Amino acid sequence: MDAAVSVLLVTSRETKRWVIPKGNSVSGLSAHASAALEAEEEAGVRGLVCPVPLGTYRYRKRRRSGASLMIDVDVFPLAVTEELPHWKEQDERERRWFTLPEAATKVDESDLRELMRSFGPQEFEAATRRSGMLSTVVKKSRISGMSAWFQRLLPKQGNFFELFESHAAVIVAGADALARLVHGTGSAREHITEVIERENDGDAIIREVLRTVRVTFLTPFDRSAITSLIGSMDDAIDEMQAAVQAVDLYEVVEFEQDMKDMAAIIVDAARLTAEAMPLLRDVARNGTRLHELTERLIRMEHHADEVHRAGLKRAFLLHGQTDTTRFIVQREIYKHLEQIVDAFEDVANEIDGIVIDHA
Repeated sequence: MDAAVSVLLVTSRETKRWVIPKGNSVSGLSAHASAALEAEEEAGVRGLVCPVPLGTYRYRKRRRSGASLMIDVDVFPLAVTEELPHWKEQDERERRWFTLPEAATKVDESDLRELMRSFGPQEFEAATRRSGMLSTVVKKSRISGMSAWFQRLLPKQGNFFELFESHAAVIVAGADALARLVHGTGSAREHITEVIERENDGDAIIREVLRTVRVTFLTPFDRSAITSLIGSMDDAIDEMQAAVQAVDLYEVVEFEQDMKDMAAIIVDAARLTAEAMPLLRDVARNGTRLHELTERLIRMEHHADEVHRAGLKRAFLLHGQTDTTRFIVQREIYKHLEQIVDAFEDVANEIDGIVIDHA
């Protein structure tokens, strides 16, 4: 029987969630030596560190500017030989030993969770035994394993609601980063990077939705309604990316008040979308509230049109004759902001269609 394996976790300084010791590489040190130094400073432990990473995981790190950027972390196993009674960050963190299964449930990052579960020999073997419905039927009924076609006939509903809600969270994060950019809060470069990363997250989700639609026997809504809804949501984050890329291309550093007002509308529209997604799990019960949310989204789109027209006219009067380049750049930014809001109106229309069909 394998010896029990324990993992030492520490709490983060700000959110107090359980994490592994980590940090940036130290100049002049190898990656694994830097990891060992972080373990000593954050957790007060020393030991033998393997120079070959066990694996990697990704997480979002909140910057002082307010941006939340994706960080890739290499994980190096360290066999602890000494626990220090006093260490650098002992007043800022709590440290605690957990079994592998316990540690896996404590951390938030799914990749790190799976990495922990696969660390020990027994856990690795268990992780490879992913028995689906078909394998259970085969085992109990002794049906030949060659009857793989049987799996395609089993009723499945997929995880569409989780995917809708995940994409809505991406949209909210992208809208927040866009708003910080337009309002001049913190690092513009970091906000631009975050929106682009969020768009990549959205692409991954829509690919999973389309894959799930293809393989799912029973879907909660009509297949075209599912693809149209996630497509309109993805249009919103795509347009956010186009907007920040235009800002980057033209090196825009100052934004008119009408642009800031449109960014505020975008943030509110994103949050309404995020509120609507969980309600789709029970359209019959939540139809009234869903309709209220979509009506508000449509009103916001109409208001954004008015702001867009007013801002464009003001830009033309101020710069159309004297600084044509500046007017063209501002017109481009206004166009992208308007298209973001238009995408949210499309989301509202798709939700209304689902409500009409299912409420």
